[in-house]
Amino acid sequence: MYLSPRFRAFAAGAALLAASAFAQAQQAPQGLPNVVILATGGTIAGAGASAVNSATYAAAKVGVEKLIAGLPELSKVANVRGEQVFQVASESLTNDNLLTLAKRVSALSKQADVDGIVITHGTDTLEETAYFLTLTVHTSKPIVVVGSMRPGTALSADGALNLYDAVNVAGSKDAAGKGVLVTMNDNIDSGRDVSKNVNIKTSAFSSQWGPLGMVVEGKNYWFRAPVKRHTMNSEFDIDSINALPPVEIAMGYEGVSSIAIDAIAKSGAKALIHGGTGNGSVADRIVPNLQKARADGVIVIRSSRVPDGFVIRNAEQPDDKYDWVVAHDLRPQKARILAMVALTKTNNTKELQRIFWEY
Repeated sequence: MYLSPRFRAFAAGAALLAASAFAQAQQAPQGLPNVVILATGGTIAGAGASAVNSATYAAAKVGVEKLIAGLPELSKVANVRGEQVFQVASESLTNDNLLTLAKRVSALSKQADVDGIVITHGTDTLEETAYFLTLTVHTSKPIVVVGSMRPGTALSADGALNLYDAVNVAGSKDAAGKGVLVTMNDNIDSGRDVSKNVNIKTSAFSSQWGPLGMVVEGKNYWFRAPVKRHTMNSEFDIDSINALPPVEIAMGYEGVSSIAIDAIAKSGAKALIHGGTGNGSVADRIVPNLQKARADGVIVIRSSRVPDGFVIRNAEQPDDKYDWVVAHDLRPQKARILAMVALTKTNNTKELQRIFWEY
């Protein structure tokens, strides 16, 4: 069959275009997960006066759309969209903010077109928000809370990689069912266990029980799984919580007085977390004040200011006799979160102690 030179050239060009399109299709990621980034502010959205300002800066300055636009690599691992829920430094977040955020996370988790959720957050109270979500959001979809220790304007800023890792984890099927996660400094930590332990290093976040895994170049490596009740296995549900009871913290220290305890007991607080020394120790001179607070209806919960270990019931103090609760391995700030959530269900101390053992 005779084919004109013009037709042969056309056919050759069409074949070349088809081959090129096929090659591009083979290289392009297929079936990307859909990840929503909920932004709340914090250092990850902060800006310093110069590149050398890694510890002196203004938090909560960059909006979520700019965060996403500044990290084009995200488009290779997920279909990402953002929502600006708040724009505040995390030390200023309130109980109402927690409720608003958790209800939004819950609503998104029910959408078929959402595979995972990332929350950008200031590091100061990141662990508290992560634990609150762990307790109250009923979903097996990955929820990842992420922040940074340096603003994006700083030399060696850590926010971009932390956010990239968070989106990777939130879009990963192998992250499902593991509760709320925190991705910082290449680690994947449990939102229940992790705490901020250093205030100026990128390795600020860690847990005494170790990370669940690591993210390396977009791949998850898992080493353990959480055993405490969380998310889908929680008896608490944010969709039925509209207010949180007041819970306050009084710290123990050498020479401690009863001023804080007495003030909290009179404030209308439903529970008082005592952040004691050592094994949640309580100075003998303030034991009567805590007993009176309990007699007046305030739940007394013994926690410890010591970073690692856990409080043993009926050691140091006769908790059964005083009708007190112990916080197990939860630091005072996380004990407060669990107490607020638990008190939406019960004020029975035996039930509250069960909850502190299980969560």
